[in-house]
Amino acid sequence: MKAVILAGGLGTRLRPYTKSLPKPMLPLGGKPILEYEIEWARKNGINEIVLCVSYLRNKIEEYFEDGKKFGVKIEYAVSKKPLATAGQLKTAEKFIDDTFVCLYGDSIYNFSLKNMIRHHKKSKASVTMSLFDYKFNLKYGVIDTKKSGQVTAWNEKPEFSAKINIGCYVMEPEVLKLIPKNKEYGMDNVIRKVLSNKKKVSSVISKKGFIDIGDKETYEKTNEKYSKK
Repeated sequence: MKAVILAGGLGTRLRPYTKSLPKPMLPLGGKPILEYEIEWARKNGINEIVLCVSYLRNKIEEYFEDGKKFGVKIEYAVSKKPLATAGQLKTAEKFIDDTFVCLYGDSIYNFSLKNMIRHHKKSKASVTMSLFDYKFNLKYGVIDTKKSGQVTAWNEKPEFSAKINIGCYVMEPEVLKLIPKNKEYGMDNVIRKVLSNKKKVSSVISKKGFIDIGDKETYEKTNEKYSKK
């Protein structure tokens, strides 16, 4: 099985760090984010990787080359411009002929990908998504009222939870046919198309969660943590 890693975004929320490096190459404790992802995929039995690259792609290609020194085989799907998540994925279509994994290139994962793949095959889904049960507290008191305006309860800074997408998918090749070529296209649009075509979308809950390196504050905190290891 192959893993497709989306590594072509501009990383504008992480500037100035991403002015000279693509976001997946930002170091965490001296090692690029992307290297952690490749190691995680390899530990879960995947040794063929397709990297979807665009912005500053030479930095990625020069570091990883053909993947041999990382214990994997790496191929490159190149786009001349950023194409959003699914648009990037479309560029890897020529490398895919069987069930595959798709990962966002700016996250650190820590759950069993092997179990997710087993679940996908057992459920016979077109797509299986990894989710995280995200809990958060509102910083305000929430007031319950009747239609008349009568107050019935005061809940101070209540906790809410929601299942959020963490950017790791197992997919069937047929899904790639739903994505237009050379066009910015989000993964949310793909999932909606799969559902509208009456195909099955399954999910697994990751209890250990993930780290999304999506902004400067998160990156700086995570880099500090990894530098102490």
